[in-house]
Amino acid sequence: MTTRRDAAPPSTPDTGSRTRPDRALSTPVAERVLAPDLARGMMLLLIAMAHIPWFIYEAPAGAAMLHPADGNLADRIAQALTIVVVDARTHTMFGFLFAYGIGQMHARQRARGTEHREVRRLLRTRHLWLLAFGAVHALLLWQGDILGVYGLIGLIMVPLFLGRSDRTLKVWVVVLLALGALITLLSAASALLASQAEPAFSAADFQRTSIAEPAYLLSAVLRLPAWGVGLFSGLSTLALPTAFLIGLLAARHRILEEPSRHLPLLRWVAGAGITVGWAAGAALALQHVGALHIGDAMVLSSVHFYTGIFTGVGYAALFGLIAHRITVRGTRDSLPVRGMAALGRRSLSGYLTQSVLFAPFLAAWGLGLGVYLSSWSAALVALTIWLITVAAALLMDRSGVRGPAETLLRRLTYRTRRPRVRS
Repeated sequence: MTTRRDAAPPSTPDTGSRTRPDRALSTPVAERVLAPDLARGMMLLLIAMAHIPWFIYEAPAGAAMLHPADGNLADRIAQALTIVVVDARTHTMFGFLFAYGIGQMHARQRARGTEHREVRRLLRTRHLWLLAFGAVHALLLWQGDILGVYGLIGLIMVPLFLGRSDRTLKVWVVVLLALGALITLLSAASALLASQAEPAFSAADFQRTSIAEPAYLLSAVLRLPAWGVGLFSGLSTLALPTAFLIGLLAARHRILEEPSRHLPLLRWVAGAGITVGWAAGAALALQHVGALHIGDAMVLSSVHFYTGIFTGVGYAALFGLIAHRITVRGTRDSLPVRGMAALGRRSLSGYLTQSVLFAPFLAAWGLGLGVYLSSWSAALVALTIWLITVAAALLMDRSGVRGPAETLLRRLTYRTRRPRVRS
């Protein structure tokens, strides 16, 4: 297979000037692409909606994820919408955007004259720190942390695929999709074989154990094993690696930077991806609320999880179309757009803030308020927390203040030495 080390050639003449390393990862706001920031900002709402059911820790879990088995009409509506739109979709969308950001950084650094080897070193350092951030996050607050998963994927996928040819990336996307489908079939078959016996300790019990534990120190001990399982399961299902490769390929062709050049592709990906994912989600949702019995719940869950690849990428394409429409209409300075984009530029800080606001108030080791929630009230809490982070990000944006987590990660990444630059 061929390689292409300079897949993203400099878009501006190389002047030979040296760039401060702590500025290299940062792009002025006026030069930032709107679509990824919008997508990250909205994605944080979906993440909040996906995580909040975990804190309803005393309600028996139903057929789908950690959603309660019972509830009134409002609860059932909230559960169904979350299953169809949110569950198993946010991580692949973020995986796509994570890889897209890596592709942008690589192109930007190469345009500034930084050697390819040095860019990879910076990315390796950054991903090691992401893994460390994830471990601390899991230990202190949230066993469902995703930062460590992305750090691990970056450590594995960047050396293997950054700078590879288009053909290589496309071939491996097809290979991973096929392997993912095979894993889904095997998971469904094993679920059917195991359906006769009721497990003594379900996945929901395992995930909720640390949340339901009233002693904080013991809850921290319980969180780390749960985080470790999630760390490697994110790789083993191949959903995130597949979305990662698609994101690298999209970044190389500037799909989100120049959506006007790719409108037919964006429309097709958004339409097909979201349709496939929502259809699988609707089947699982109907099964969960008891409206229709289609088949074994674990089989439906496996298919639902696999289709999250298409839905996550479809969501990213949809935000490319939305950003194009905003640009054409000249409404980039409207308050909702500025708020979501501001949060998207501080997505790491916004993600960690959710845990700070969720866990101490809702978990049993904190105030234990999660015991009073039902599905509809939990969704309302998630929406409120997201709106708080949007407002905070907008205030920080007006004051010219960067996200604290992004600032710390940047400093840790670039503190070792200056990147070498071609003269």
